[in-house]
Amino acid sequence: MNSVATETQYVTVGKLGRTRGVHGEIWITPTTDFPERFLGLKEIYMDNRGVWEKVRIRSSRIISGRPVVALAEITSPEEASRLTNRELALPREQLVKLPEDRHYIFEVVGCLAYASDSGELLGEIVDVAQYPANDVYVIRKPDGGETVCPAIKQFVVSIDTEKKRVTLVTDGLLDSR
Repeated sequence: MNSVATETQYVTVGKLGRTRGVHGEIWITPTTDFPERFLGLKEIYMDNRGVWEKVRIRSSRIISGRPVVALAEITSPEEASRLTNRELALPREQLVKLPEDRHYIFEVVGCLAYASDSGELLGEIVDVAQYPANDVYVIRKPDGGETVCPAIKQFVVSIDTEKKRVTLVTDGLLDSR
C-alpha cells in the first residue's frame, strides 16, 4: 500500500462493509450513483487514519446490485474484516463525467447562493441533504442561521461551479432578507 498526500484531490465513492466468502472479498456500500464504476478498477484509494492509501484490486463484481471487491493483499476473511468501515475514494479526474446540467455534491457545497431577482447573497451552501423526492440545499445565511431550498429546476436558475455561484428563485420559497 502506497501512502498518498493531499486528500482534497480525492472523492469518496464508497465504504467497505462486511466480508463475503472465505477468500477475503468484501462488500462495498457505494456512495455514488454509479455502483458499476467499481467493475474493472485496478486500484482504489482507501482511508487509513486520514491518509489515502492506494490499494490494488484483484477482482470486482456486482452481486444483487452491490459491488464486491477482492483487494490484492487481502486473502482471508480475517484480514478483510479489519478493513470494515474504511472509506474508498478516487481521484477527481477519474469520476464519471456527468451531463452538463448535473453536478456532484462536492462541487455544489461551498458555493455561494444568490437570489435571482435581487442578486442578494442568500448564504453559502454547506450541505446537500438527499431525500427520495429530490435533494435539498442547506444554506448558511450571513447572519449564521440556516435555510433550505429544494434542488429542483423550478428553484435553481443556474449553477456555476467554477465561480462557486448558485442562483436560486426565492419568490415564495425563501426569506431572502
